[in-house]
Amino acid sequence: MAKQGQSGLDGITGAVSRIAAKGPPPVERWNPPFCGDLDMRIAADGTWFYMKTPIGRPALVKLFASVLKREGDKYFLVTPVEKCGLLVEDVPFLAVELTTEQSAAGRVLNFRTNVDDWVQCGPLHPLRFEPEAGTGGLRPYLHVRRDLWAKVTRALFFDLVELGEEREVEGKAMFGVASLGAFFPMAPADQVRDFA
Repeated sequence: MAKQGQSGLDGITGAVSRIAAKGPPPVERWNPPFCGDLDMRIAADGTWFYMKTPIGRPALVKLFASVLKREGDKYFLVTPVEKCGLLVEDVPFLAVELTTEQSAAGRVLNFRTNVDDWVQCGPLHPLRFEPEAGTGGLRPYLHVRRDLWAKVTRALFFDLVELGEEREVEGKAMFGVASLGAFFPMAPADQVRDFA
């Protein structure tokens, strides 16, 4: 596995800065050659590390997040001319703030990520709930963009439970939460009642 030095990171930073000045980077259209892996990691708590040191500049993290691309189970930082791998322990983002509003389609859940992206939950940006191994609990995730997901923080998960309701899904009573006219089941309703 090749390691990229500081020059690779500096190159990506410079290229991304120039591109980002023109608007959101069209990462989905770029398919540059692979240049090796950076010593970069996104921890499960959303902290970005470079060479085992947390990246302390939020603006730099936002810049890198804007050119993050997922291909299968692998993650890359991409520019039009290079693609460098990095490690993501769970998912790259955290959903850290939730606001609700009413629309013609009903309630709308708006989430802010740890890199200050606002995502309107709905059919294009669904919630998914995965079983948490060993605890019997659930881990909620929100689709952000381009197959990139944010883990919903525990505090926001409790807010979602408060907003939850029971609906029939494929003939079965399910407990979940609705946004923009879409319903996102968390668990069978009888399990939720037993838990409560």
